[in-house]
Formats: sequence, structure tokens, C-alpha cells
Amino acid sequence: MACEIAGEITSENLNISILNNYNISIMRILITGNMGYVGPGVVSQLRTAFPDATLIGYDMGYFASCLTNAAILPESKLDLQLFGDIRTIPFNTLSGVDVIVHLAAISNDPMGSRYENITLDVNYKSSVRLAEMAKTAGVKTFVFASSCSMYGEADGHAKTENSTLNPLTAYARSKVLTERELANLADEDFTITCLRFATACGMSDRLRLDLVLNDFVAGAVASGKISILSDGSPWRPLIHVKDMALAIEWAVQRKADKDDEFLAVNAGSDTWNFQVFELAEEVISAIPGTALSINRDAAPDKRSYRVDFSLFRALAPDHQPKQQIRQTILELFVGLVSMGFKNGDFRNSPFMRLHILSSLQEKKLINGKLEWTFKESEISAINTL
Repeated sequence: MACEIAGEITSENLNISILNNYNISIMRILITGNMGYVGPGVVSQLRTAFPDATLIGYDMGYFASCLTNAAILPESKLDLQLFGDIRTIPFNTLSGVDVIVHLAAISNDPMGSRYENITLDVNYKSSVRLAEMAKTAGVKTFVFASSCSMYGEADGHAKTENSTLNPLTAYARSKVLTERELANLADEDFTITCLRFATACGMSDRLRLDLVLNDFVAGAVASGKISILSDGSPWRPLIHVKDMALAIEWAVQRKADKDDEFLAVNAGSDTWNFQVFELAEEVISAIPGTALSINRDAAPDKRSYRVDFSLFRALAPDHQPKQQIRQTILELFVGLVSMGFKNGDFRNSPFMRLHILSSLQEKKLINGKLEWTFKESEISAINTL
């Protein structure tokens, strides 16, 4: 893993002057949390889809150094990279912005469990505050990365957007609470799209292995063995990070009418609903010789849900998921092998986001509130033009 950073600017006023020097007639898209697992693919997709747009990244930088086989620094496709805490993002950062793609979040259940109050602060309160600021600043479009995890325990039926929400974790609760408040902000001048994403998977320039399919492939590569920590029965819908980026492209340009100025939609594919043991079998089929271990005595995992994606299919026919499960497994396999990945103890490695945060705390680089302990009041920038 490596990280390349150049041209750092530490004056907030200078950052804002950089923003204001851009041609305001060009669409400006602000992408929060762009230096995580999903962000690099989103930046790449938006750069391709909107080549003339001004793309601005805003990120805390926790995982900036977690590059995995990246051919180039993903942020080189941006016009500007800002570093800052989403909890204290300055209002002037939104000056002239047309679209916000809001990815920034404490991103999974283990982190949400350890940092429950911070998760609600970052994922919920800060998201609502950002949307309120955006509306005041004249931003036209707000795209929120939500989650299918809000459906919680399955009852045998695939969940639609009208199904009862049953969030079982701090992460899932944060998404439910945010959506409820965002619904009150949307109007004819402020379109809000909440993409309830299935569980992410696939290769990324900042790969995570604390995701079910990625975990299974990593086990197959590192030790020739998949270890399922549950009994394998829970249902999970999945989506490739490239298809997440495709859905975000659609949401950025979605034309709303008075009936759907606020839209919450399941984003994924009906064919990507799997039980956990089925995913393991897919990996074994694609990577012959892989052994399987299932913890039959594990307590039931209540995070089990199938999801209906028919609304997304109807609304975004040209932006439907394109990746295939076997292709995704082989892509991960090739990526890990080419990295020389051999860490059988990867669940305690820097490929796990919770491990990164814990390491930063141990080094006293971030405090108990997950704030940087140096120059906390400042925001820095990289101008990549």
C-alpha cells in the first residue's frame, strides 16, 4: 500500500479562493468520502460521464494511504481534493456546487458498534446538516449513499421500498434516521435521491476485505479456505462497486417531478440476492481447491434480507448493474494475487477499516472522537489541475 500526496495547501481561505476561481457555468460536483472503498470508482465514473464537470473531493483522509494495486492516484481524476471533517465542513465549501454525492460515513457494522455515538453523529446528524447547508447554498441535487441494511431481519419476502424498516445496527439506524429527515428537505429546487445500496463487493483502488464476498475470496487466496462465521443461512444482496458508481451517475442526472423530488430506491439487482453459503459455493466454483468451513454452532445472524430491485430497474433502465458474480470473484482473485497477497490473518490486517482506525488511535493521530489530533481546525487541499 502507498499514498502519494503533493502540493498540500493548509489555508482554508486559499482553498475557498481556488473553488471560486472555477468557471461557475461548468457543473460542479462535490463528492464526500471519496477516499474510501467506493469513492475511487465513483470519481472515475463521473469523470467519464461528465468530462467537463468540475469534480471536487472532500474527505477526512483516514484511508488515503490504503491504495491497493492502483495504477494512478484515484484523486488525480479530480479537479480539487479537499481534506476536512464532514462534521465541521465549512459552508463556503459548497459555494457554486450544483451536485453533492454524499458517501462520507462510518462505513460498517463493526465500526458502528465500537463507535456508536460517533456513527450517529457522522452518518446521521452531519448528513442532515450537510443537506440543510446544501439547500441554503443553492445546490440542486443531493445524492445520498443509503443502505439495504435498514430492512434488518428477513421474513421470507423480498423487501421493497415500502417494506417496514427494521434496522439492527447503529450503521443501519443512521441511514433510516437520515432518510427520514432528508424527505422533509426536498422540493422543486432541491432533488434528493437516496440509493439504498446492496452490500458492496469487488476490486477497488482502496480495497476492503471486511465485506462478505471480498472476505471469502481473500480466504481462498491466502489460505485456500473460506471460513463462514455464521451458519451460512443469512441472505445478502450484493452490488459491485462499479455498479454503485453507475447508479450514482444516474442519480446525479435524474430529472424529478413534484411526486419524486425525494426518492429512496433500492439499488442493485434481483439476481444478486444470495445466501451466505451460496456465495461461498460461487467462490469455490471459481477458485477450485478452496475448502469451506461453516460455524454450524454460531448464533443466528439476524441481519438477513432479500431485496426487490424492480423500482430501480424501471427508473434507471440504462444504468442497471452490469457485473457478473463469477467475473467479480475472478477480478478479486487476480487483483489479490497480483498484489502478492498471502495474509492468512487478514481479518486483523490494514485491509479491515476498523483496524485502520484503531491503529491511528494507538499512534495518537486521531482522538476518541475520531478527529485528527493535528491542526484540527484547518482544511487542506490538493489542486490536481
